[in-house]
Amino acid sequence: MSTVAPYDFDEPVVWAGFVDGEACYAVADGTVHFPVAKNEPMQAHDGLLCATSALDGKSLLTGGEDGRVARVTQQGVELIAEETGKWIDTIAAGPRGACAFAAGRSVWIADEGSVKRIDHERAVEGLAFAPKGVRIAAARYNGVSLHWGAGGDVSELHWDGAHTGVSFSPDGKYIVTTMAENALHGWRLDQLKAGSKPEDGGHMRMSGYPAKPKSMSWSKKGTWLASSGAQAAICWPFAGKTGPQGKAPKELGTRGDALVMQVAFHPVEDVVAVGYNDGMVAAVRVEDAHEALLRRSGNGEITSLNWDEKGDRLAFGTANGEAGLIAI
Repeated sequence: MSTVAPYDFDEPVVWAGFVDGEACYAVADGTVHFPVAKNEPMQAHDGLLCATSALDGKSLLTGGEDGRVARVTQQGVELIAEETGKWIDTIAAGPRGACAFAAGRSVWIADEGSVKRIDHERAVEGLAFAPKGVRIAAARYNGVSLHWGAGGDVSELHWDGAHTGVSFSPDGKYIVTTMAENALHGWRLDQLKAGSKPEDGGHMRMSGYPAKPKSMSWSKKGTWLASSGAQAAICWPFAGKTGPQGKAPKELGTRGDALVMQVAFHPVEDVVAVGYNDGMVAAVRVEDAHEALLRRSGNGEITSLNWDEKGDRLAFGTANGEAGLIAI
C-alpha cells in the first residue's frame, strides 16, 4: 500500500525530488519549497526553467530566466553564476559540486569557483556528465559534442536530426539522446577507437514512438533504459555488447487512453515509476510487468518524478502545480 501527501503550487512544478533527504519542489515562478521540513518557500529565480539534484544529494542546482544559476539548500540560496540576458534552460550536475549549464549555443562549466565557457555552432538542448565526471556531453542539432573538461579535446557524434536531451549509461559505455523525431538514438562509445571517425561509432536506433520521448531513466545496473513518449513506458535492454540493437523493448504500464510523460527507475530494484499525462502515477516491475497504482489521475500531466535514496518515497509534480509525496 502507498499513501500520498498532496501539495498545491501556483505554477507548474519543474522538478520534484529530494534534497538532503527532504522532499523538495522547484516551481516555475522561481520558488523552491521544502513543504515537510520548512514552512516558507525560498525565492531562487525570477522565473525558474530547470533544476537537478547535485550528485551528493545535498543541494538542488537551478537555472532561470534571470540568467542566474543557483545552489539551493534548506539553509538558503547560493549564487553559482550569472549570465545577464540569458535564459538558463539546461543544467547538469557533475562531481565534487561541479555543474554545467547552457543557454543558446553556449555551455558554461562551473567548478571550484571558476566558470568556463564553451561555444557551439548549434543551440545546446541537453547536457550530461559522464559517470566519472571526465567528459561532458552536449546534445544539439545533428548530434552530440563530447568535451574533455572545459578546454580539452572535442569528439563529435553525428546523427541527422534535432537531439533534445542526452544521458550516459551508468557504466559509461553508451550515450543515448532523445530526439524531436519521435525517437531515441545512441552510440556505443567503445566503438570510437583512437583515430577513427565519429561516424564509425556503433549506432543504436530506437524508433517507433508515437510522441516525442522527453524522459529517460537507467536501471541501477544499467541493463535497462526506460523512456516516455508512448502509451507505455518503453524499456530498452542494454545487457550485452550491442545494447538494444536487434532486440525488442518491453512495454510497461500500458494504457490506451493516456501517454507516458515521465519515468524514474527505482534506486535498488528493477522497478520503474511511470507518470502519465492525466496525472496518474504507477510503479511497474520489469521482470513480470506487475503494476501498482500509486496515484490516481489528477489535473495536469506529470512533469517530474524522483525517488529518494532508499526507494521508500517518490516525489512528483504536475504542469498544473499539483504535487505530492508518495510513501511506499
